[in-house]
Amino acid sequence: LGEHGIRVNSVHPTSVETPMVTNEATFKLFRPDLDNPTEEEFKEAAVAMNLLPTPWVQPVDISNALLFLASDEARYITGVTLPVDAGATIK
Repeated sequence: LGEHGIRVNSVHPTSVETPMVTNEATFKLFRPDLDNPTEEEFKEAAVAMNLLPTPWVQPVDISNALLFLASDEARYITGVTLPVDAGATIK
């Protein structure tokens, strides 16, 4: 779509600290070894998924990546898959 001036990019996050991730069902999914895992116990498993020592990124981290790609500063960026994943992809 470049010949029409349309840029296409995508953002690929790791776990994001939202209710979709920080809930009892997810805790149990990632910590089946525990009957009732807490958020702290889930964090141990979540940190192991990322290269950087964090269990998840914040929603603002994803928003900032989107804002950058939509900005004039990224006007010549197209066809990019942008990981905002604390290194999960390369781990």
